[in-house]
Amino acid sequence: MDCDTTGVEPDIALVKYKLLAGGGMLKIVNRGVPDALRRLGYKPKEIDGIIAHIEKFDTIEDVEEDGKKVQSGLKPEHLPVFDCAFKPYRGKRSIHYLAHLKMMAAAQPFISGAISKTVNMPNESTVEEIRDTYVQAWKMGLKCVAIYRDGSKRSQPLNTKKTNDGAEKAASGTAALEKRIRELEAEIISLRAESGKPLRRRLTDTRTAVTHKFDIAGHEGYLTVGLFEDGHPGELFITMAKEGSTIGGLMDAIGTLTSMALQYGVPLDALVRKFAHQRFEPSGFTKNPDIRNAASITDYVFRWMALQFIPGYREAAASRNQPELAIPGLLEEEKKRVNRPVRELAIAEDHDGDAGDPDNGVPRRPGPARTVKSLSDSVAHFQQDAPTCPSCGHVAVRNGACYKCLNCGESLGCS
Repeated sequence: MDCDTTGVEPDIALVKYKLLAGGGMLKIVNRGVPDALRRLGYKPKEIDGIIAHIEKFDTIEDVEEDGKKVQSGLKPEHLPVFDCAFKPYRGKRSIHYLAHLKMMAAAQPFISGAISKTVNMPNESTVEEIRDTYVQAWKMGLKCVAIYRDGSKRSQPLNTKKTNDGAEKAASGTAALEKRIRELEAEIISLRAESGKPLRRRLTDTRTAVTHKFDIAGHEGYLTVGLFEDGHPGELFITMAKEGSTIGGLMDAIGTLTSMALQYGVPLDALVRKFAHQRFEPSGFTKNPDIRNAASITDYVFRWMALQFIPGYREAAASRNQPELAIPGLLEEEKKRVNRPVRELAIAEDHDGDAGDPDNGVPRRPGPARTVKSLSDSVAHFQQDAPTCPSCGHVAVRNGACYKCLNCGESLGCS
């Protein structure tokens, strides 16, 4: 049990390295070298020098070190005794492949089956040498033979050098992993620097839009809302009709600010809570049944956007409005006033010559004067284009070149 090899299999090398399954490497040194050296007549001091040479250079042969030859202390005639299956990393000698076959041929007559042994061949073996190995095995009467060429596989469990493929792969894998870790750390630093910066979501060049016309106390305008692909608003344009540059410029500024806020991710409900119900002129009644009265253009714009794009806002706003209560007899009264009979016009009668004829030089007698029954009748012909009062909603009456409300006294343009 204390042998370095069993059966007819020679040792791979005097010093070999074994890759472990869990990682790492194990160095295995042949333990039969000191006994062989003692049997060959070497003194203890010479044996210690040869063993130290093997441990340092992984071979019992003489080696070249920095251009100088380093001798192991072994006599040249004793080198074949220590030949192994593979050539050492810094050596030149190994067992010839025919020696493997001769050893197997010596044991084959005493074995009923085939011999489980591998014929180890050097890495530089040619096709002709491998073919000759099979032919020689057949000639020697071997029942089977297995050939392995050193380095023919990507990895092998035993190697003759410390810097083998497995270690190199492990080292390269570790280097690649460290490089990847450094790249990820740099990317994390970059992402942390970018995380504090706002991200703008721009609309496509061709986008869907919604246009709405509004009227606030006679001030007309148009709202155009550009939409993202998911239907959410992304930009706002406010165009005022028949207004000066001041209101138009302010509305353009509000539209631009709202567009930037929406594209930078500000929630629409936050904008609605901030800008809805702001009170400034122009304000008044609107033609939108969902927004009966607007405190300002800004109030109307953001309340309308909330009705269109915030789920549940319409229902919540409807619950806050005053409900429409049915008035008994209102419908019948409206029908009576709409369908009231029209007073018949007076029929022109023929007049005698004495009644007066301007064509004949006779003046016509004046007819009866029209009776004015109320103030409304006296100003009725001025009311064809009268606007509604922005405060109470009554129809205003003309007051010189302007209008005023007879119900609450509000003046529309005149002091």
